[in-house]
Amino acid sequence: MRQVTAGNGTVLELLPMVFARPDVALRRAERLLESGPPPEHASVAHQVIGIWQRDFGDLEVALRHLRRARDLAARAGSADREADVLATLGVALVHAGRTRQGLAAFERGVGRGSAHTRARVLYRRAYSFWVLGRHGEALDDVRRAVPVLRQAGDVIWVARSLTLRATVHLALGAVDRAEADFAAAEVLWGTTGQEHDKADVVESRALTAFRAGDIPAALRLFDEAAERYDALGTPTFMLSIRRCEVLRAAGLAVEALAEADAAIAALERIGGQRTRKAELLLVAAQAAGAAGAPDTAVDRAAAAVRLFARQRRPWGEAHARLVLAEARFAVGRRTGRMVSEAAALAGRLASFGSPSAPQAALLAGRIALALDRPEEAEAHLALAARARHGGAPQARVTGWVAQALRARAAGSRRGVLRACRYGLDVLDAHRTTLGAPELRARVTEQGEELAALAQEAALASGGARRLLEWSERWRAAALAAPAARPPADPGLLADLASFREIASRAEEARRDGRPVPVLEREQRRLEREIRSRTLRARGTGAGGDGRRFDPAALLERLDRDGAQLVELVVLDDRVRVLLCGGGRVRLFTGGRLSRAEAEAELVQAGLRRLAHPGGAARLPLLEAAGRRLEEALLGEAAARLGPGPVVVPPGRLHRVPWALLPSLRERVVSVSPSAGAWLRARETAPPAGGRHVLVRGPGLATGGAEVPELVDHYGRPTLLEGDGARAGEVLRALDGASLAHIAAHGVFRADNPLFSSLRMADGPLTVHDFERLESSPYRLILSSCDTARLAPVGSDELLGLVTALLPLGTAGVVASSAPVNDAAVVPLMLALHKGLACGLSLAEALRDARAALPDDAVHRATGWTFTAFGAA
Repeated sequence: MRQVTAGNGTVLELLPMVFARPDVALRRAERLLESGPPPEHASVAHQVIGIWQRDFGDLEVALRHLRRARDLAARAGSADREADVLATLGVALVHAGRTRQGLAAFERGVGRGSAHTRARVLYRRAYSFWVLGRHGEALDDVRRAVPVLRQAGDVIWVARSLTLRATVHLALGAVDRAEADFAAAEVLWGTTGQEHDKADVVESRALTAFRAGDIPAALRLFDEAAERYDALGTPTFMLSIRRCEVLRAAGLAVEALAEADAAIAALERIGGQRTRKAELLLVAAQAAGAAGAPDTAVDRAAAAVRLFARQRRPWGEAHARLVLAEARFAVGRRTGRMVSEAAALAGRLASFGSPSAPQAALLAGRIALALDRPEEAEAHLALAARARHGGAPQARVTGWVAQALRARAAGSRRGVLRACRYGLDVLDAHRTTLGAPELRARVTEQGEELAALAQEAALASGGARRLLEWSERWRAAALAAPAARPPADPGLLADLASFREIASRAEEARRDGRPVPVLEREQRRLEREIRSRTLRARGTGAGGDGRRFDPAALLERLDRDGAQLVELVVLDDRVRVLLCGGGRVRLFTGGRLSRAEAEAELVQAGLRRLAHPGGAARLPLLEAAGRRLEEALLGEAAARLGPGPVVVPPGRLHRVPWALLPSLRERVVSVSPSAGAWLRARETAPPAGGRHVLVRGPGLATGGAEVPELVDHYGRPTLLEGDGARAGEVLRALDGASLAHIAAHGVFRADNPLFSSLRMADGPLTVHDFERLESSPYRLILSSCDTARLAPVGSDELLGLVTALLPLGTAGVVASSAPVNDAAVVPLMLALHKGLACGLSLAEALRDARAALPDDAVHRATGWTFTAFGAA
C-alpha cells in the first residue's frame, strides 16, 4: 500500500493510532475521507472510524463503516487489506450479537492475505472467542498467532496477544500464568506509544490482583486505569464490569449495582456494544443478589440470559442462569426441577473451566436440603466442598460452607464447627490484607452464614459457654485487627483539607440563604476521591494480637472487677441472652429481634422530640416503650442482672439507649461491640502524663458553656476554641491525650458513615481524620448530637466515630445516640467530670450524672441519650 499522508502521518499509522489517541485518529480519518482518497486509503479511514464507533460509540454506525471498508478493500484488490477489515468487522458483529455472521467473517479473513496478516486475524478471532466464553478456541488461536507475530517483529500485536492470553488464563483461574503474560506484555507496551492498550493492561493487572485476593491493589489499579482512559476521552464499560466484580467481593454490592446500572444507561444512550450490555446486566444481577435485592437480581439476570443466548455465548449464559437460579431460591422458590437445573449448571460451568462451578453445586445442595432430599444434597454438597482446598478466598469459603452444610445434614455438630472454624480462618487471613476499616467491616458479610451455622450448632449442644465463644468468633471482627493508618498520601491530605473548606463554605452559604449546588457537587466529588484513596490502603496482614477469644479470661476479669457482661446473640430472629459473671455463663431467651428493632426506632423518635421543650407529655410513652424494649431484648434475664453490666448488643441494636431500660436505669452500664473488645479496652493502660484536652466548636446554642468551667476544674488543660479549634490543631492535641472533651455540633452521615463529623472552626472533622491519629485519647467525651450513631454493615460490624477510635487505643467514650438539648447537656457534662475527678469510670460517672440532673422530661431524656462505650 502506497504511503500517503493523513494529517501529520501516513495512512497506515491511523490504525495503531486509534488505540493510542482515539479521538485524534478519528478526526484524521474523517479529514482523509473529505479529500477523496483512492479506495485502499478510504478503506483504512472507514476502518478507523468503524473501530472508534465500535469501541466508543454507536455499533450500528460502526458496522456501516466497516462494511464500506471491506467493499473498498475488495475494490482495491488488496488481499491483506480485505483480510484485516474482515477481522475488524468480525469483532464488531460478535459485539452486536450477530455471532454466526461474525465467525463467518473471521473464516473468510483467515483464508486471505499473508501469514503476518493471518496472525493478526487469528488474534482478533481469539478475542471474539474470549468474548463468547469459548476459551479453549481462544487459546488455540493465540498460540498460532504469537510465533508468527514475533517472527515479524510486530511488537504491538505480540503485546496484544499476550494481554489477551493472560485474560483468558485469568477467566480459567490460572492466575500465575496470567501474571506472567501480563508482565511480559507490559514490558512490550512500554516500548510503544499505544496509550489505550497501556491503560487496558493496567486494568487487566487490577483484575489479576483481585483474583489473587488483593482487593486494595485491584482498586488502586482500576483507579489508575480509569485516569488513563479519562485522559484519552474513552468510555470505560469493560472497566466498570470488572470493577463491579471487585466491589461486590469487597462487600460494596450496592455501589456495584449502581455503577452497573449507570453503565447500562450510558451504553444505551450511545447505541453501544450489545455484548457489553449483556455483561453489565450479569454483574448488575450478581450485585443485586449480594445486596439483598433478589427481585432486582431476577430481573437483571433474566435479561442477561436472553441477550447471551441470542448472542450464542454459552459461558455468559450459564453464569447468568446461575445468578437467576440463586435469586429465585432467595425469594423462596424450591422445586425438584431447580435442583436438576443447578446441578446441570455446575456440570456445564465445570466443562468451561469456570471457577463458579462449586457455587452452582452448592446451590443444588441447598435446594435439595430445603426439599428434604438428604442423599441428593450430599452428592451436590460434596462436589462443592472440593473448592475449600484452593483458589481465591471467596471460592474456599464456598467450599467450607458446603462442608458445614454436609456435616449439619449428617448430624455432626463437631463437623459443622470444624468447617466453620476453617472457613472463618480463611476470611480472617483475607480481611487482614485490607487496610480500609470499611472494607474490613463489609467483607465479614461473607462469613455470616458460617458464623450462624456455628452458633446454631453451639446452641444445639446446650453449652452457653460454647455459644459465647462462637458468638465472639465473628462479632466485631474488623475491630480485632490492628488499626491500619491511611496511607501517607499528600493527595489524601490535600483532599481532606479541600473537603473541609468546601463543606464549610457550603454550610455558610446555607445559613445565608445562598445557592449551594456547585459547592455540593464539589463536596461529593471530594468525598468520592477521599473514599477511593482510603479503600486502596493495604492491611498489615496481622490478625490482631494472635489470641483467640478465651471465655475463661473474660470470666476471670469480670470476677476481678465484680462485674457482669450481657451478650445478646440473634438466631432466626430470636434474641438469646448470655449472662457472664460469677465464674459461669448462663443462657436465657429474649424476644424477637424484629420487635426490638421496631421499639428502638420508636424510642429514638421519642428522644428526638424530648430534646426540645414542650414534649413532656410524651415522657410516659417513652418510658412505656423502654419497658417493651427491655422485654423484647432481655426477657427473664432482666431479673437476673448483677452489678455494672457490660452490654454487648448485635450491630442492628446499636441505637438502643440502654439507660432507658428499667432494669438498667439505676445501674452502671457500659456498651461494647464485643466481649473481646471490652477485654482489650480493660487491659489498655492510660498514657503517662495525664494530659487533658478541651475543645469548643462553633455554633452551639450554649456556646459550649461547660468548657470554661472545666478549664477551672482541670487547672491547665489544653484549650482549643474559636479560630484555634481548627481540625489540624485539634487532632494534634488529641493524639495521646489522657482525657479529651469535645463540645461541638455532630453530624451523622447514614449514606457515608466515615464522613460523620464534628464541626470545627475550619469545617468538619470526620472519621477519616480521626483515623490518622497515632494514638487516640484514652478517654473521650463527646457532648454532641448523634456522635454514638453507627452504621451496621457486614456480618455484625459498625462504622462510625466510636468504632474508629477503639482500635486506635481509646478505652472509653461517652457519646449520644440522638440529637440533644444543648442547655440540658451542660449540667450533665459538669456532673460527669465531677465523678471522673473522684476516680469513677466513665460508666459510673455517667450513671451518677444522670441522677444529679433536674427531674424533668428534657433533662431525663438527655441523660438517657448518652451512653458509655468501652471499659475506661
